[in-house]
Amino acid sequence: MIDLHMHSTFSDGELIPAEVVSRASVAGYKALAITDHVDPSNIELIIKNICRFCKEMEGLGGIEVYPGVEITHVPPSLIKPLAVRARELGAKVVVVHGETIVEPVPKGTNMAAIRANVDILAHPGMLTEAEARLARKNNVFLEITARKGHSLTNGHVARMALKTGAKMVYNTDSHSPGDLTSWDKALRIIKGASLSERDAIKMQENAKEIIGR
Repeated sequence: MIDLHMHSTFSDGELIPAEVVSRASVAGYKALAITDHVDPSNIELIIKNICRFCKEMEGLGGIEVYPGVEITHVPPSLIKPLAVRARELGAKVVVVHGETIVEPVPKGTNMAAIRANVDILAHPGMLTEAEARLARKNNVFLEITARKGHSLTNGHVARMALKTGAKMVYNTDSHSPGDLTSWDKALRIIKGASLSERDAIKMQENAKEIIGR
């Protein structure tokens, strides 16, 4: 399985990056991105250290590890410059913390992320049809998530994606060891959003597309 939204102790995760990778490898993951939360205060520090870690992990452990970020709770006007800066610093996967219904995310975050051509709009909450259509046009992937709370709108996100043709990706948004999911559990979560096993397989292909950019 490929998971492109995971956290470590560099933000609010419980595990250091090495243990994230170790546990994911044992759980059968083939590739992952460590995408800790960033804003203007820490983006250089996070990416520098995660890139160094990923370089050290090359060829080890039977799992591919990519450096990433999750731009989180920043004013929408800052999303594009932060996304550009993240890529300049070496982030392979740029995620934006979308307008989940369980946190006070600034209004306009979803659209700003899509207009910034980030890789993944995470847990986008009550995503509008216009946002989904632009996500399709800009090749921004919409997240179906295993994360408690954020997953409450998976069904709505899936419906908007299917209606507009926007691409989806499945991620765990892992913060602790218990957040990792087996493929069987991932399928149950995806099917719970009224999607099919075929959709689940397509999401894994979409994840490969992101890391292949």
